[in-house]
Amino acid sequence: QVQLLESGGGLVQAGGSLRLSCAASGRTVGSYAMGWFRQAPGKEREFVAGIDWNGSKTVYGDSAKGRFTISRDNAKNTVFLQMSSLKPEDTAVYYCAARSLWIVTNADDYHSWGQGTQVTVSS
Repeated sequence: QVQLLESGGGLVQAGGSLRLSCAASGRTVGSYAMGWFRQAPGKEREFVAGIDWNGSKTVYGDSAKGRFTISRDNAKNTVFLQMSSLKPEDTAVYYCAARSLWIVTNADDYHSWGQGTQVTVSS
């Protein structure tokens, strides 16, 4: 089982940028697809972005298209989410998750989750 730890969250003004990191330990993430999800209070967990095991394919949720970029460095066992043009509605706890090989957008299909990092965007 892989352990995941997110970092990089914080408070930012609308229009600003943040870079989230997800560091893996226990097992190499090289064979896992990685996803970023977010959950705002009172809302369901939402798929933000995913990247397959070798970085050849990325998928974005509608809220992330054109503003967020997911990437991975398998040598460093780390996945990133670069977020720009942030909006107050991006405020949520952001989670990274892992599953075998291929990207899916359903949170139930991911077997490993981090604890989450809070992102707050002020207007």
